[in-house]
Amino acid sequence: LYFSAQEGILIFYHIKDLQYEIKICADISQPISSLMFSPDYTSLLLVTDQGTVYSYRPAHSGEAVKLLDAPSSSFLAADFLTPGNNYCVSVTISGEVQVWSLEDGTFLSKLNLGTEVQVT
Repeated sequence: LYFSAQEGILIFYHIKDLQYEIKICADISQPISSLMFSPDYTSLLLVTDQGTVYSYRPAHSGEAVKLLDAPSSSFLAADFLTPGNNYCVSVTISGEVQVWSLEDGTFLSKLNLGTEVQVT
């Protein structure tokens, strides 16, 4: 079980039978608004409400790596663009959908939906 604390800490609970172990995986020092696993469960996206996206690979147990920094007060969410783990898509309140490379955080494309968006 992965979850984030308000302070921007990614925590892993390993639960087996009636016992559990807690491990702090990463500290990004920004409140994490959402977590998403890649389709093959090898990567975890950590998204902040300030528009920063980090990648964490549980099998490598390393630090979270900053993939992109799209600072915007209207940033809503990001997720993997399937198939594969090479791209992510983000959306702003104003309805701008953006595609990013997860290898180096390069901005690739955008589409304006022409309407405001909200998370439900």
